[in-house]
Amino acid sequence: MNKAHGLPPIVIPEDDYGRLSFMATVSRMGRRQPPSGTALAEELDRASVVPTTEVPDSVVTMGSTVEFRDDDTGRISSVTIVYPEEDAHDRGLLSVLTPLGAALIGLSEGQSICWRSAVGDRRNLTVLHVSRAPTPSSQIAAD
Repeated sequence: MNKAHGLPPIVIPEDDYGRLSFMATVSRMGRRQPPSGTALAEELDRASVVPTTEVPDSVVTMGSTVEFRDDDTGRISSVTIVYPEEDAHDRGLLSVLTPLGAALIGLSEGQSICWRSAVGDRRNLTVLHVSRAPTPSSQIAAD
């Protein structure tokens, strides 16, 4: 746990960091109330940014499908973390700019976090399993 914040350490691949940082900044300057980029910006501020090739498969990154448990209700859910333009709740695609998406990004299997929902409730979740989509280079190697 990160003692300064009471939050678990997170990892962000350097390939994702630039775009996520830009999106969080632009969103925070937008007119939405509350600014949707604030939660993501706070997560990015405390993240360890590492070379993409060094990120373990057990870490939630962009495009990851993550199974997690709501520790308050025991409900298990699965979502794929996507960029805002790909957001489609009915297909299980969750924008990284949502409070839940920002809470999940960078976590590893087994880690838990307390986060604030869109309506302001404090929630607790635990990452159970992460599945990452194959990268284009790994798809070519498999062919």
